[in-house]
Amino acid sequence: MMMSDIAKDRMAHSVKKRGSMSSLSGQEFWQKELHRCTKNSMSTVSYMDEPSQRDDASRLTIQMENTYQLGPTKHFPVVIVNHILKDVLTKYLQEEQYEPELCRQMTKTISEVIKAQVKDLMIPRYKLIVIVHIGQLNSQNIFIGSRCLWDPKSDTFSSYVFRNSSLFALASVYAVYFE
Repeated sequence: MMMSDIAKDRMAHSVKKRGSMSSLSGQEFWQKELHRCTKNSMSTVSYMDEPSQRDDASRLTIQMENTYQLGPTKHFPVVIVNHILKDVLTKYLQEEQYEPELCRQMTKTISEVIKAQVKDLMIPRYKLIVIVHIGQLNSQNIFIGSRCLWDPKSDTFSSYVFRNSSLFALASVYAVYFE
């Protein structure tokens, strides 16, 4: 059973009109369509070769609605974070002596521990920045400064200085409200 040329033209026009795409060759497409056609009715199937990378990326991104919330519902608890800083620095550095390699690793470890404990407070919509400095205590002075652009109504920081017989440590947590 062969389709007439007029029927093929009508089907091709109707497929183009609907915007169907096919990855099959022309002959394979018509054979598939021939099996799908029945008396007085026609159905078409659209095919796609493979999803593009853009399609995968668009599925992974999460679209969020605007909340129109301009300020935090719960402010950053500076006093609680100060206690966290004091506890963590004291726990990790109380008995330690200054050694450059050890202190390099300790700054990474302590900053991760502090960040995890502050995140456990579940303060919504705040971005956290944790910085830890450890240095040798050897009758010298050090000045550590920081600058950033923020809103003083909602953004804040917390810091704590620890000293023992051979080292000092400064831990700072900056909390920036994310609108």
